[in-house]
Amino acid sequence: MPDYGLRGRVALVTGGNTGIGAATVRALASEGAAVAISYFEQPEQAQALVAELEAGGARALALHADLADASALEALLETAEQALGPLAILVNNAAHSTRDGYEQLDAATLDRHFAVNARASALLTSAFAWRYAGGPGGRVICLTSGQGRGPMVGELAYAASKGALEALVRSFAAELAPRGITVNAVDPGITDTGWIDDTLRAQFLRQAPFARLGTPEDAARLILFLASRQADWITGEIIHSRGGMP
Repeated sequence: MPDYGLRGRVALVTGGNTGIGAATVRALASEGAAVAISYFEQPEQAQALVAELEAGGARALALHADLADASALEALLETAEQALGPLAILVNNAAHSTRDGYEQLDAATLDRHFAVNARASALLTSAFAWRYAGGPGGRVICLTSGQGRGPMVGELAYAASKGALEALVRSFAAELAPRGITVNAVDPGITDTGWIDDTLRAQFLRQAPFARLGTPEDAARLILFLASRQADWITGEIIHSRGGMP
């Protein structure tokens, strides 16, 4: 087994109570990292995950945060560090997503998507970098959705906000490298996190070379690698891990 070099390090995973976020939290904790889990809804799942991790000997805590509130972001980092220690890993996983299309698109829809998906990720990354002590091993990992590979019909605000996030990843990577921080993004493709109905599942499976859909654990394994010392030389990348699907 590779040595991921994460024992004793501290991570913050936004949207860490469900789906890819929860799988990522479990993966990081399994390698000895302490993990702060931010959540917006479903507090019971966040608390249950913390209890699960603590039962296994990991250090963890759950923190409620509305990432659309810019004033709450610094407090989120401060509380995580007071409880667990200096942060070395930030996973910008939380996302806001609603259906729109040109008929429904309005300013409020755009603003909410950009506030959570782009602005919060940018401000958290900036604040994380200011707090980071410097030296090799700092990590920022963002989740995107392959919006640059083709149209996302009916998801205009979501696609635009995630496209902005990809641009930020590339520029942050160049700015933060001198501080020892790598910045990358993961596009996990179609991931079965409970939103796929039977009709969509059949449609997606017809496109799936491995005859299955992605799981949260598939994404978490890649995020774990990028968080580890094994990925010291990787930065500014948008990694499409889609199981061969378009």
